[in-house]
Parts: sequence; structure tokens; C-alpha cells
Amino acid sequence: MSPKLKSIIINLVLFAVVVFLAIMVIKSIQAPINFNNEKELREKQIVQRLKDIRDAEIQYKQAYNKYTNNFDTLVKFCNDYEIPIVNIIPDPNDTTFTKTINDTIGYVKVMDSLFGKRPDFNLNDLSLVPFSDPVTKFEINDSIIKRGGISVPVFEVKTPYEVYLAQPGAKFSEKQWITRVRNAKAEMEQLDKYAGLKVGSLEEASTDGNWEKL
Repeated sequence: MSPKLKSIIINLVLFAVVVFLAIMVIKSIQAPINFNNEKELREKQIVQRLKDIRDAEIQYKQAYNKYTNNFDTLVKFCNDYEIPIVNIIPDPNDTTFTKTINDTIGYVKVMDSLFGKRPDFNLNDLSLVPFSDPVTKFEINDSIIKRGGISVPVFEVKTPYEVYLAQPGAKFSEKQWITRVRNAKAEMEQLDKYAGLKVGSLEEASTDGNWEKL
């Protein structure tokens, strides 16, 4: 082999190695971005579902002064319970213009009040975690806590990463995806935060979602 040909081969090999290493670097940079994009896409739908559950729970509490830990009960409530439509008008006999009269002019079902403007909304899906495979329900609990000697109803609805990140994103092998999910979970646990999405709390009188505290 001539020295010239040998030099060309060496240069080609070096070029191939450089290209390979460059591709590996790009993939290592792009992988967490792709993972976060897929995670955020899924969490957007789950957050909306948790907001819907929270709205229904708040209406349930206004009706019964407690929350429920049963999705069947919550769905039935949304389908059957009617909220009064109140027209608030000034009291004509009040010369101070500070008093009002509440006049009930009709009733509307909770389902129509909360979700009536969303034609594709399916109340029967309220308990189901989007992107879960197999299909999984949210964990739902309620309790009573004491605050200042007063009994306060609380509720909590949640789902962990393992449920809605169970299936790999399109740009990942199963092994790569599992590693990313485990890393994301470990990061949250190091911060002493829930590795997943949840709304409400069994420890404090809050209806906030943990996505609102990030």
C-alpha cells in the first residue's frame, strides 16, 4: 500500500470517528430536551384533568360541606346535582344602598355549569389518567384535619410518573426511556417533592396543584 493511499484511509477513518462522536454528542444533548418535551405534552393534559376534578370537588363541598374520595359519587353528583342560579339585586327598601336581595331564578346541573362549553368533554373519563397504559385511575382520598381547633375537609388527587410515563416516547428505546423516568423521579425525591402530579393535600387546607408551586 502506497503511503498516499494509507494516508487517505487514515484520514477517512479519523473523519468517520469525528462524525460518530459528533452524532453522539448531539444525541446526548437532544435526549433530555426530547424527554422534557414529551413529558410536558403529557402533563398538560393531566393537569387539565386534575383541574376538572378540583372544580367538581369544590362544587361537591359547597353542596355537602365535605369532599368525596369516590369517583363514581363525584360523577353522579355532576350529572344529577343542580346549582341554583341566583340574581343579586339591590334591596329597594334600603336607603343606604348596601343591602341586596338574592333571587333564585333557576337551576343548572353541575355538569353543564362546569363543562357545558366543552362539547368533547366526557365525564366518564374524569377518573382516568391520560397516557396511562394500562388505563389507570387517579388516586383519590379525602380527610378531615384540625386547624385552630376547627375541623377542615381536605382532599388529594394524584398520579406518579410511573403511571403516565410508563410507555416510551417515540424517540426513545424502552431502556433509554426508563432511565430518563428514573432520573426525573430521583431529582424530585432529592428535592423532597412528589414525583408526579397532584392537586389538593391531606396535610393542609389547600386545593392547589403541585404544578402551580414549581
